[in-house]
Amino acid sequence: MLDILHILRDNWLLLLIGQYPNGPLGGIACTLIVSVLGIVLAFPLSVLLALARLSPWAVLRWPVTVLVYVTRGVPLLMIILWVYFLLPLLIGHNVSGLVTMLCTLVLYEAAYLSEVVRAGIQALPRGQMEAARALGHSHLGAMRHIILPQALYNMLPSMLSQFVATIQETTLGYVINVPELTFAANQINNQLLTKPFQVFFILAATYYVVCFSLTELAHWLERRVARRRRGAAGGPTTAAASNVTLAAEH
Repeated sequence: MLDILHILRDNWLLLLIGQYPNGPLGGIACTLIVSVLGIVLAFPLSVLLALARLSPWAVLRWPVTVLVYVTRGVPLLMIILWVYFLLPLLIGHNVSGLVTMLCTLVLYEAAYLSEVVRAGIQALPRGQMEAARALGHSHLGAMRHIILPQALYNMLPSMLSQFVATIQETTLGYVINVPELTFAANQINNQLLTKPFQVFFILAATYYVVCFSLTELAHWLERRVARRRRGAAGGPTTAAASNVTLAAEH
């Protein structure tokens, strides 16, 4: 226990921000920044992929379905290595491990989030789309003004859970020298040499605290969304008609 406290006392700054300002930003800060950027940049792409998968046009639906299934069926480490070696060939010069990891996460998370978005849309009553089309909305117009706003609210807990998974997935950035938390912990282990259990116990505990806190937040959001659903359960038909009418007025 004393060894763990001594390691934290001597290396907490490296675990928090890496070698910054004398080197690249790393540690927990890098992990969270890459995770947030990965989710934020992947989200618009995931919405487009989900809409394509739900599209009545097969020319959009089938290629996107294949892309999503292939991306979800391949290990993330394999995609990281593909991007790491392929991206420099496409753009003509080398890129940093951080950029490689970010591009990989955007592609990988977009595939997973697209299934979350698709499930959120399909969970809504079909009558809303039918009513919107009856009022003159196109398929895309109904999605934009009526279906997506409701679906995205219902998907907040699942999206936060996916963010937690993204934080855990950033540990694979270690293989391409991304200076995230696992990389920082390994630097400490290389310096001490004789205390790997203590160092990686600190690493595991740090991930647990961060991910558990976010998971509890996701559960709280899920309960909040469930309460609002129960509150609207007394008149789903009226609520649906109201949503469509309001959207039509705009």
